[in-house]
Amino acid sequence: MELREIYLETLPEHIAYLKFIFESYEEVGIIRTVDRKKAIIVLLAMDDFLDTARGILEAIKNDVPLREIPRPRNVEDDWLMTELAVASS
Repeated sequence: MELREIYLETLPEHIAYLKFIFESYEEVGIIRTVDRKKAIIVLLAMDDFLDTARGILEAIKNDVPLREIPRPRNVEDDWLMTELAVASS
């Protein structure tokens, strides 16, 4: 099993809501804030739950503006994301 990263851009006021949604689906994924000023978040999901995580994102896209984006270049502010970058290279 591998941890997958889905980077998303939203509005700052929706970050807490998205975290709440994924916390309520235990084991599906974890939302981490990558850049709070730009409202960039990452959804971390294991391979086994990737389809479920994408299904949740699809289900809420009419309520919350979301846009999947490539991995930002500079994520050194977050120790976990830095570790993941090292592990994936």
